[in-house]
Amino acid sequence: MIKKIDVRTKGRDDLVDITRQVEDALRETGIKDGLCVVYIPHTTAGVTINENADPSVGRDLLMAMARAVPDSLPFTHGEGNSRAHVKASLIGSSASVFVEDGRLRLGTWQGIYLCEFDGPRERRVLVQVIPA
Repeated sequence: MIKKIDVRTKGRDDLVDITRQVEDALRETGIKDGLCVVYIPHTTAGVTINENADPSVGRDLLMAMARAVPDSLPFTHGEGNSRAHVKASLIGSSASVFVEDGRLRLGTWQGIYLCEFDGPRERRVLVQVIPA
């Protein structure tokens, strides 16, 4: 069973903590042990796991991505959003988390983030829990 999470991003580049929505999707499955896969079916957005205690970490991540993939590169893609495609490829389109006793086995400071690179937009995230 695949659960769908719809997320509205706010900026051209944005990090949205979706941990709570993924936990809700996990709870709805009733699966106690297994693997939770979080996947985003978009080519200009990604999913990552990172610190969720200090918001400056997210700002630093976006700043570093902007420096690694600047707008000034001589991109040729006709839509003008090549930088978003490159950033999404660097982040990746999925993250997997172990499930134990009906809970995500994230580290103390970890959260799951939708990474927007071509927003603002409405994004869909898919969650599937595979039983152990």
